[in-house]
Order: sequence, then structure tokens, then C-alpha cells
Amino acid sequence: MNAEPWIVVDQFLGECLLPVDAGLEGALATNAREQLPAIDVSPLQGRFLNLLATLLGARRILEFGTLGGYSTICLARALPSDGLLVTLEAEPRHARVARGNIDRAGVGDRVVIREGKALESLAWVRAEHPAPFDLVFIDADKPNTTEYFRGALEMSHPGTVIVADNVVRKGEVANAASTDASVLGMRRFLEAVSREPRVQATALQTVGAKGHDGFLIARVR
Repeated sequence: MNAEPWIVVDQFLGECLLPVDAGLEGALATNAREQLPAIDVSPLQGRFLNLLATLLGARRILEFGTLGGYSTICLARALPSDGLLVTLEAEPRHARVARGNIDRAGVGDRVVIREGKALESLAWVRAEHPAPFDLVFIDADKPNTTEYFRGALEMSHPGTVIVADNVVRKGEVANAASTDASVLGMRRFLEAVSREPRVQATALQTVGAKGHDGFLIARVR
């Protein structure tokens, strides 16, 4: 199937289900102006994350990979006024753009952006925000996803939900002969999850404005 119908359907569903959102549209416009990679979650995926956090009654959220803050805004909007979202971003320029977007969207009081490589930031998170997180969203560099997952597990409690984005890689995740670092990272991650007795997990393929990809969703036992 040509990808174009998927994009048309995504646009149609968005027009049906999502109201005009100045905060999110402004963030995307700023990201484009600042020439950030256009790899944010789609509007429908952002609403999915928001609804998931709402359904969980999440009060504390950890995010690996801020980029320009689009998914951060979606998640932070589900938090109560005294909630906390800690988001980890390796690129200082991305963090700067994200801070502006998040503040303009009105959720800056709930969001802490930590600059630096995520694996190096985990010790800081444990020291500064030691209570377990209710929801973790992993959407950073793919080769390190397994390490992010293991770090997330150590900061979780029974019932915490961990969501990892981009696990399907246009179907290449099923290609055992792939030499792509991101594909290999996701294959290693899926194997680690399958061997982890502390979680129950599934994965869902997605198709739409972002092409063929998917989420992994795990619940800590």
C-alpha cells in the first residue's frame, strides 16, 4: 500500500478528534524554524500519550528524549498542578528550544529539563527525584534503548507503565540481517524485555503520518 493514504487518514482522524491546539502547533512551528529534526510524535500519538497518562492518574513522569518538547507538553498536560515531569535531553540547543515551547504551552511549572546524555543523567535523577515514576516514555537514541529501559525499571513501582517509541523501524526490526544501529538497538531491547520477569509487555505497529513504526508498552509487575 502506498503511504499516502495513511497520511490522509491521519489528517482526517486528527481533524475529527483533535481540536486546534495553539501550544502544540506553535511548538512544531518553532521546531521547524529552529531546524530541529521533524521526528516528534504525531498529533494523534501525542493525544494517545496524554490519554495514557490521564488514565494512569500519573503524578510523576520520566521522559528520555525531549527534542523540541512536543511529547513533553502532551504528557505534562495530564499531570496535576503539583505533578512532575523530568525529561532528559542530550543536545543543549534542543533543550533550549524545548524550554521555550514548554513554557509558552503553560506547563513549564511541572517540567524539569536535564541536559546531558541520558545514561549519565540517571544518577542525577535518582538523587534529585528519588521517588518512583508512574509513567516512563523512551524516545531517545535507539542503540541505548535497552539501557534506558533498565534505568527506568530501577525508578519504577508495581503498576508503572513504560512506553518505548520507534520499535518497528519500517518493519526492519524483523530483519535479522540488518546492520542498522537503530534496528539492532531495538532488537536487543525487545530481547531484553522478553527476558525481564518484572514486566508484562506488548508491542503495537502504527502506520500514519510517521510511516510504519510502533510502540512497545510494558507494565511493571
